[in-house]
Amino acid sequence: MHVPSLIEKKREGGILEDAEIRQLIAGYTSGEVPDYQMSAMAMAIFFQGMSPVETASLTRAMMESGEVLSFPESAPRIVDKHSTGGIGDKVSLVLAPLLACDNVWVPMISGRGLGITGGTLDKLESIPGFSVNLTTEETMLQLEEIGVVMIGQTADICPADKKLYALRDVSGTVPSQPLIVASIMSKKLAESLDALVLDVKFGAGAFMKTKEDAESLANAMCDVGREMGVDTKACLNPMDEPLGHAVGNALEVVEAIATLRGGGPADLRELVLDLSEQIAHVDRSQLETWLDDGTAFSVWEKLVAAQGGNPEQLDQFGEVHPANCIKEIRSDRSGVIRKIDAETVGRSSLLLGAGRAKASDEIDFSVGFDQIRKTGEQIGDGESLARVHARTEQEAERAANEFLQGVSIV
Repeated sequence: MHVPSLIEKKREGGILEDAEIRQLIAGYTSGEVPDYQMSAMAMAIFFQGMSPVETASLTRAMMESGEVLSFPESAPRIVDKHSTGGIGDKVSLVLAPLLACDNVWVPMISGRGLGITGGTLDKLESIPGFSVNLTTEETMLQLEEIGVVMIGQTADICPADKKLYALRDVSGTVPSQPLIVASIMSKKLAESLDALVLDVKFGAGAFMKTKEDAESLANAMCDVGREMGVDTKACLNPMDEPLGHAVGNALEVVEAIATLRGGGPADLRELVLDLSEQIAHVDRSQLETWLDDGTAFSVWEKLVAAQGGNPEQLDQFGEVHPANCIKEIRSDRSGVIRKIDAETVGRSSLLLGAGRAKASDEIDFSVGFDQIRKTGEQIGDGESLARVHARTEQEAERAANEFLQGVSIV
């Protein structure tokens, strides 16, 4: 393999063969292909794009760079969901145990938050004792026992993606659609899924700002999934305001628990049901029943216990991580809420310590916002728009002022 020739080929708009892509990824994973050559290839892909067949080849090569889960022939249908990220997005915490009620297996491999978008693993780790680091043997045993596991990506899963993702971050190629698709889909397809539903966000608090861009990404991911034999569906969802009423790790767990008990915010419940019915055997009414009658919550309790948490703490989870300072954010006028900007709320939450500006940052589980009002609601002068949970009065005041920058009332 002569890597400069491959770079030139893609730079000039050529189509890379499956064997060429496989060799390139294998060489990069082993260290034979240096970062500077892979950076040049990533930039060539950024400008020239990739065909659906090329993107599928890249996804498959990245997936096969490491361990791929293998299930016994007797296993039920294997399903999962992926979200492109949003503000207040705690869907996975509800959806995974709900789907496990349907006699399917949900081997959910999730990520951590970076920047303004929160991560499922951080939310799970706000549950004291909860471990997201399980061996393959432990993962399989838990799937056999309760049908669901929620873990992080191990070093053995898609090592090519780990290297390439870090490279894209420092080479200005993060927005490349083929590279986004291959990164997302290689990790999910390493779960050996039968079906996958994609929650593709667009708007102020999403990576894709327009519906058109989100639709393009969704179509590309579905094409790759189907090319690789996985029943792949996508739902486009706006992310202009936070999902639900809470943003912040422990605060979002509280909201997820309420939803698993048949309550919770209406928009969160509807989105969970919209996504679940795409890959479930049963219809929406049965999924609703499992949320309302305690079946889904029972699976959630088993999941928490199986991964080291204490289910008895779930009843009063709001008291597990009390913030030092809780402050009301009040409206200075009466009217109708026209905007609560998701990106602004995400940035405010990040400054409080609920997220990471860089991968090495520590997370504060207690901080964030809750009781966030929704757009379209009537509000009076002096009424609460939200509550901020902070470490100090000064940080609460700063976050409240920033939150208000994203609010429009007319």
